Amino acid sequence: MLTLAIAVLAAATFAVFASHVRNQATSSSSIRPSGLPADVSTKLAILMGLDPVPAHRAPGFTLTDQHGKTLSLSSFRGHPVVLEFMDPHCTDICPIVSQEFVDAYHDLARSRPRVVFLAVNVNPYHLSVADVAAFSREHRLDTIPTWHFFTGPLATLRTIWARYGIEVQARGPNADVIHTSIVFFISPSGMERFVAAPTDDHTKSGIAFLPGPQLSAWGRGIALVAADIRR
Repeated sequence: MLTLAIAVLAAATFAVFASHVRNQATSSSSIRPSGLPADVSTKLAILMGLDPVPAHRAPGFTLTDQHGKTLSLSSFRGHPVVLEFMDPHCTDICPIVSQEFVDAYHDLARSRPRVVFLAVNVNPYHLSVADVAAFSREHRLDTIPTWHFFTGPLATLRTIWARYGIEVQARGPNADVIHTSIVFFISPSGMERFVAAPTDDHTKSGIAFLPGPQLSAWGRGIALVAADIRR
C-alpha cells in the first residue's frame, strides 16, 4: 500500500508538471498567475494548481457514455465543459475528484443546466459501459444531469490520452491505474481556457482522502471557474 501511495503521489506531481510544461505557467509559486477569474482567490488558485492556458481548441473525440450513448466533444458546444480523466476501478484520487464535481454542480446554482461535466476512461482493463455506469452510480455522479463518463476501444482512448498529455500506467485488472490527473476547463466555443491539478493525502494505512475544507474549496473553485468560462 505504501508503494501505491508513493506512486499516486508521483502521478499527482506529474499532473502539476505536465500542466506547467504545456502552459509555461507558475501556479506552484505564491505569485498569482495573470488571467485567472477574478472570483477565484489567489489562495484557492494555488490549492487547485489553477493555470490559464494559451488559446487553442480542445482535442476532439467521439466516445460512448455510461448510458450507452455515443457523443462527441463537439456535441457540447455552447456549454462550458469540465473534463477529467478517470479510472472506473479507482479507489484513490478519482472518488475525491468525483465528490468535487458533485459539490461543484450544487455550488453552480442557476448555472447548473449549462455546465457539462465529462470524464474519459483511463483503465484499459475496465472498458465497458457497465464499468463507467457503476462508478457513476457509486460516487453519485449520476446525480449531475450533465455528467458523461466516456469509454471506448482501447486504441481510441490511447489516442485521446496522448492528445491531452495524459500518462497512464496500468499494472493489472485489480490495481488502481496510475495516471495524470488534470481538470480541463473548456469554453462554450470549444477552447481550452484553464487547467487544474487535483491532489490528495493518504492516511498511515494508505487510504486516500482530502480534508473537508479543502474538498469543499475545490468544489467551490471548480464552480467559480466553470461559471466564469460560460460568459
